[in-house]
Amino acid sequence: MMDKPSAPAQRLDRWLWFARIVKTRTLAAQLVGGGKVRVNRSRVNKPSHQVREGDVLTVAFGGQVRILQVRAMGQRRGPPQEAQLLYRLVEDASSMSAAAADRRKGNLETGKKG
Repeated sequence: MMDKPSAPAQRLDRWLWFARIVKTRTLAAQLVGGGKVRVNRSRVNKPSHQVREGDVLTVAFGGQVRILQVRAMGQRRGPPQEAQLLYRLVEDASSMSAAAADRRKGNLETGKKG
């Protein structure tokens, strides 16, 4: 019985490097190994974890949390314009949490609960 061909996949550390999320593949492996990356809301600890088109990555580093959707697999570490085609920025959770903090601060000053 023949299995259906699976969607193309790539190692998580390579994809992070190709997409220029980190400067080196070693840093990508350390980021993943340190539990700073989630794939589809599940924490991943192995740099060899396979990512596919459509996966949503939550990456926490440098005091920021970025949520990215994988759009394509990388073939090489090209220029930044090429790397940006590999993903779509879903949300920059850092700016989202700053806005939420501002709303909370405003609610505290006016006496509203939020």
